[in-house]
Parts: sequence; C-alpha cells; structure tokens
Amino acid sequence: MANRPIGGSRVVIIGTGMVGATFAYSLMINGVASEIVLIDANEERALGETADLNHGISFVRPAVVRLGDYGDCRDADVIVMTAGAAQKPGESRLDLVERNVQIFNEVIPKIVASGTNGVLVVATNPVDVMTYVTLKISGLSPERVIGSGTVLDTSRFRYLLSQHCGVDPRNVHAYIIGEHGDSEVAVWSLANIAGLRFSEYCPVCGRDCGPISKEEIFEQVRTAAYQIIKAKGATYYAIGLALVEIVETILRDEYSVLTVSTLLQGEFGLEDVALSLPSVVNRGGLVRKLNLPLTDEETAGLKKSAAVLREVLDAIHY
Repeated sequence: MANRPIGGSRVVIIGTGMVGATFAYSLMINGVASEIVLIDANEERALGETADLNHGISFVRPAVVRLGDYGDCRDADVIVMTAGAAQKPGESRLDLVERNVQIFNEVIPKIVASGTNGVLVVATNPVDVMTYVTLKISGLSPERVIGSGTVLDTSRFRYLLSQHCGVDPRNVHAYIIGEHGDSEVAVWSLANIAGLRFSEYCPVCGRDCGPISKEEIFEQVRTAAYQIIKAKGATYYAIGLALVEIVETILRDEYSVLTVSTLLQGEFGLEDVALSLPSVVNRGGLVRKLNLPLTDEETAGLKKSAAVLREVLDAIHY
C-alpha cells in the first residue's frame, strides 16, 4: 500500500475486466485523477493492465497507475466496483445475481475494513440490485453508495434524440429513470431541446421528418446493450465514459445532476430499493434526489420498475 500523493486524488478500481480496464484508460486520458489503483483477484491480469496503461503515461497528464490492495481504499476518494461474474449461456438473471452477491460478500467487507471515507460507485450488473446489496453489506450511509444506474441509458436516449432532431446531444435534455434494465422509464414529458418540449420543437424544426416515433426510439435505448453484446460480446466504451463522468463529478465537487442509482427513502411513495432518479452529486456522493413532476403513466412505470427490483431482492433474501 502506497501513501496517497500530496494534494492528489486517488481512485481505486476493483475489477480489471473490459469495463474496469476501459474505465481506467478513460480516466487516465481525462486527467482528473492523480492516482489510479487497480485491484483484481487475477493479479496477473491487473499487472498486465497496469503495465499497458503506464506505457502510455507520457502522452497524458502526469499520473500514477499501479497495482494495489484493499488497504489502498483507506485514502481513496472514490472506489469503483466493476468486479463481477459475466452471465453464462443458459444462466438466468437470478443466477447471475446470486454469483455476484457472493463476490460482493467477499469484497465489500475488505473495503470497509480499510476505514475508507471515500464514495463507493457500483457498476457491476444488475447494478441497481448490486447497489442495494453493497449498501446493506457495507453499512455505509446511503449518500456514499451510488450505482452507475441509468447514466448510460440517459446518454443513449439523448444521442438518439439528437440524431432524430439533427442537433448536438449536449443540447438535448432528457432522462431515463428506474431500473438499468428492461423496466426502465423514459421521461418524455420533460424531454426538451434548449428549453423547448418536443411537442413545441418538432413543428418549428424545419427538417420535415414527420412526428417523432417515441416507441421506436425508446426501444432502441432499452435494447441497446443486447444489440451491442450480440455484435461484439460486451459493452465497455460508453459505460467507461459514464463512470468517468460520475467520478469527475465527485472529485471536482461539481454538484452535477446525474441519473445515478441510490436508495429510495419515500420518493414517489417508494422505499427499500435502489434505482435511478436525477440526483445532485458532489464530493460526498449523493446530495439529494430531484422530485420530477412525472405524468401518471411515468409514475406508474417507475413503481413497476421498483417492484421488479424488489422481487429480485426478495428472491436473494435482501
């Protein structure tokens, strides 16, 4: 275990599979962390990733990238969990959950035992379930345990809307909430371009492309991961960038609004489950969740999403 760089920020990444390694690479290029520590049960894999990253360090801002252990979590600003089992052919979602819970039962107590004061960010799927499990195993405050949630889904949503409307994705404001999965909810009622709702923007757009196909666009968002996995075996670039967005928000104390997964405590009449709502995030983790003025249909969808997640949690006795 090495001492933390004076005045620097330490990010510990647990799991150096495709998501963990891609996130480490994206984080290094971004230059927001002065120290990136890799931990993996497969130490040889982690050593290989460390060496590969360090061989490019002269092309980016100065940083330390090294192999570490759980003691490094003590002085970490952010600890990102990407470790977990991949779903095997013929294996159910519940089977995957149970195997990843076993992994978390081994790993999370080691993080807590370090005495860390950092924020835990969970990216392991199913991310909402694993965020809740992390919170229960760790005993940490809900503000310090957040999941990557629908940050990626929201980005996909904005990208597809930008393509339909012919504008920069950064000018599209729209959210996917609920589960990071099949029961997620598109908040169409609040989606807008530069402050104009889509019902107002489309008539003045001038592209003459016809009415927006909401169902078609949302289906592309919802099934994006399936299509990418079918084509190339896994998704890792976009989630790597999404994790950089979350971690940068924490390290720079930005108070950014992100659709991270956190514990519900009465919002929309829901509790004892973790899912995504637009939330203000700063150096301490979660600041507050935003109470969106959802339509009745969107609220019903959110409640259905929570029920789906609670069913899985009940099945694994959490």
